Amino acid sequence: MGKKVFIQSLGCPKNLVDSEVISGTLRGAGYRGVASPEEADILLVNTCGFITSAVEEGIDAILALAAVKKKKAGCKLVVAGCMVQRYGERLQLELPEVDLFLGVDEIAGVAEKLATLGSEASLVCGSETPAYLMDFQTARLISTPSFRSYLKITEGCSNRCSYCLIPSLRGPLRSRKLEDLIREAQLLAAGGIRELTLVAQDLTAYGLDLGPGQERLPQLLRALLNETTIPWVRMLYLYPMRLNDEVLQLVADQPRLLPYFDIPLQHVSDRILKAMNRPYQRKSVEELLARIRNLVPSAAIRTTFMVGFPGETEADVAELADFMAAQQLNNVGIFCYSNEEECKAASLPDHCSEEEKGARRDRLMELQARISLNVNRHLVGSIQPVLVEGLSCESDLLLEGRTRFQAPEIDGVVYITSGTCEAGDIVDVRITEAHHYDLIGEIVDQEA
Repeated sequence: MGKKVFIQSLGCPKNLVDSEVISGTLRGAGYRGVASPEEADILLVNTCGFITSAVEEGIDAILALAAVKKKKAGCKLVVAGCMVQRYGERLQLELPEVDLFLGVDEIAGVAEKLATLGSEASLVCGSETPAYLMDFQTARLISTPSFRSYLKITEGCSNRCSYCLIPSLRGPLRSRKLEDLIREAQLLAAGGIRELTLVAQDLTAYGLDLGPGQERLPQLLRALLNETTIPWVRMLYLYPMRLNDEVLQLVADQPRLLPYFDIPLQHVSDRILKAMNRPYQRKSVEELLARIRNLVPSAAIRTTFMVGFPGETEADVAELADFMAAQQLNNVGIFCYSNEEECKAASLPDHCSEEEKGARRDRLMELQARISLNVNRHLVGSIQPVLVEGLSCESDLLLEGRTRFQAPEIDGVVYITSGTCEAGDIVDVRITEAHHYDLIGEIVDQEA
């Protein structure tokens, strides 16, 4: 029996893929995953270092695992990911409980690093400009339910938003080759995947670094449709001004491409967008949303907005509220600007207080709750295909699933009150009730 390892993954779905690579690499080296840290010989946390709150969550997780380690002789604690890339040397000084720190380029080499780990803590951060890019042969142990998975199509980002650390933490845009992505998608399909969610820092930037005439997102989507039989393909992180009509028409024509558009807008005030170094204006956003709804009438649109950016005024927040009321988007996430000293935005004048940020966020979230409820009420009485996740976490008397308009771990769910099926089935559900974020329905009797 190999050593037992407990892995905790923090952050976004892209980071989860990295954690799955760590798991797969360690399994290939003879380690055995366990569900409880108390059982483990190796404790590993894969961190996010994007904003201060994520760093604080990472520190809390490290300290909690360090407390477990203290009770187990010979147990090792490993910290990996973005937080190490950002604060490696500082973390090594301040967290002597940690035996090994690994930057973002080192995740696939975790087994080798553990094998050579001595008695003193080690920091392995690789290059200051990360260059790692997984491929279909990279060991990966899927941690999501067996019927859904993420496919990370690029690494890094070459956008230069003034509030964002991703380019410095993850390096410039690096796209995987189309044939490599198709090979991985085929392996996932062979394993029973029913929903494939494409992720990247900027999905619409796919292929821009590969040169003129090379594959782009439309070519990848066509290849996934032609070369796999996966029934649901979902896209996350669509940059607004690169979401073109070719992609929209593909979604309109191909039912396997879900009519779900996750478009992080961040703001709609032209002045604030310029300060954010987001190269578009409110008018162009409104034109984009109109094109989406014209070409894909069934589209569900999700976005995120940032409040409290330096220089934001109450008039800017009122403009956001006006936009939200006019557009009636399906789902909106509101988060507060986090002042990161390495970012250009940190040097801008007129920063908002934390109290102002929180009040603005709460006000807009109350507005969106009413909008989401109104949008969901329009689904009552309709029959929607639903991917069933299994028994509900709310009650074992209910099944739980998601419509095409609900992304896993992000949006609401459908609680199914009657009918029988298996986890991973896609069934028709009649929506009987709507709540702010969730829906209630019953499976339609196919024989009726």
